[in-house]
Amino acid sequence: MSAPKPEFVKFTGHKSFTQRLVLATLTGRPVHISKIRSNSPTNPGLAPHEVSFLRLLEAVTNGSSMQISYTGTTITYQPGLITGAVPGFGASDGDILEHHLPATCTRGVTYFLLPLCLLAPFSKSHMNVRLSGPGVITSATETGDLSVDSFRTAILPLYNLFGIPAARIELRVLQRSCAGPHGSGGAGVVELRFASQVRLPKTLHLNRSPGRIKRIRGVAYATGVSASNNARMIHSAREILNPLVSDIHIAAQYDQAPLVADEKSGGKKRMGIGFGLSLVAESSAVGVLYSADVVVPPKGGVIPEDIGKRCAYQLLETVSQGGCASGAAAPTLLTLMAMGSEDVGRLRLGRDVMGTEQIIGLARDLRKFGASSWGLRDAEDDDTGDIIVSVKGTGVGNVGRKIA
Repeated sequence: MSAPKPEFVKFTGHKSFTQRLVLATLTGRPVHISKIRSNSPTNPGLAPHEVSFLRLLEAVTNGSSMQISYTGTTITYQPGLITGAVPGFGASDGDILEHHLPATCTRGVTYFLLPLCLLAPFSKSHMNVRLSGPGVITSATETGDLSVDSFRTAILPLYNLFGIPAARIELRVLQRSCAGPHGSGGAGVVELRFASQVRLPKTLHLNRSPGRIKRIRGVAYATGVSASNNARMIHSAREILNPLVSDIHIAAQYDQAPLVADEKSGGKKRMGIGFGLSLVAESSAVGVLYSADVVVPPKGGVIPEDIGKRCAYQLLETVSQGGCASGAAAPTLLTLMAMGSEDVGRLRLGRDVMGTEQIIGLARDLRKFGASSWGLRDAEDDDTGDIIVSVKGTGVGNVGRKIA
């Protein structure tokens, strides 16, 4: 007698779309999402970046199936095995998967990299993916995505805390780009090589005092505009940060804007022009990082000095929220804790981070996928008002690496 088919986990709306699909893939439970922008009169259903993510998810898994309704407002997804980049199964150019993003994509490339890195430790083989095409935006975006610099320096090192060596994770930016006109399209090229596959992530205990900020690192980037914009951003950011921290180093990165084919004229045009600043503050406590990202809007009209000041103040605000993880890093940490070994891990978060819609939504989604509820209590060693979150792992682990 065949085993009964598992019931679909049902959701509504387009929020936390990638998060829900990642949890479905990790736990092996099918998911049904309905009413995706069903009230939108002009663009109902799945957006271009969501369809592109579904294609990427299909490329790095084996045996997954998706069904999208005619209007695109309903999707059913049955997950398969996370295989990574297997030669002969979609991986070209040796051992790398090439994924093309369309010009209508309005999200930054970290929208795809964050969920990809959550799946990669549980993959059967290495997760090597190259994201290219006219829709790759490597800078931060107005929709709230991180830049690749903040992702590389503030998110990837956190995998070390789970016994996943970050030294074997490589992120190459082959072509930088900012958001094009109307916030869509950038034509950058990014390559992720994730060779740190594990059987089961270790239990995390990051509930101590967050310590004091000892150094600040950053990258000022300019694409297709004068390189002097970098120096102006760095100078204005240092004016605010120098009195607070002595060890500050901000690198300047200048790139030419990428050339893409222009369908109207038949020639080529420059895309992804702009500049921005990424800052990361490192604490004296191991594994505590805070990041800030500001980029010039696609329509322009903002001087580099304002970008530098806004990024510095945003970093100070992130540090003032407290806890051992910023709002950008907390979802990654909490998801890996929930998927890890069956032990109780602890993470210290600031109240402003814990109370965000994203973190509360993650707790509800994990509960729906069968994970344990979180335990919350006040941190008692000082008067910061931080919260200790206790998360019990589900022991999902890496199915592709199980020993028979």
